[in-house]
Amino acid sequence: MASIPKILQPHLNTAFPDNVCLVASVLPSGFAQVTPRGSTMVFDDERIALWERGKGSTTGNLQDGSKMTVYFRKPQLRADGVLPAGGIARFYGIAKIYKSGPEYDEVWRRLVQPEKDRDPDKKGFAVLIQIERAEDLNGAPLKLE
Repeated sequence: MASIPKILQPHLNTAFPDNVCLVASVLPSGFAQVTPRGSTMVFDDERIALWERGKGSTTGNLQDGSKMTVYFRKPQLRADGVLPAGGIARFYGIAKIYKSGPEYDEVWRRLVQPEKDRDPDKKGFAVLIQIERAEDLNGAPLKLE
């Protein structure tokens, strides 16, 4: 398992709205489905969370065990010397869905208000992505502690 570098955690948690993460999953056809997710956040050192409220193919194909990629880009982090190659970090992991329980409640609690406003009836669900690999754009492991 890989960890999410502490120095990146606040940047991921405040990515919305200017640096919204792109989240990719694999469709049954084998093609990647890439979509922006303003709800992306760090849940803990090894998991990224998001609130899934979509109605499209990403949501329809998402299940426990789905392989996912989270793509984060904040150019200022390159200028600041935090991330090389465009200020980009990629996180690869396995999804677990929560439709109730403490993880579900905690993701909703941490969710940014604009995303809560887009799901006023709380019809979405929490997804925790257990990170297996974290790397920069060049494919080098993230070791920024």
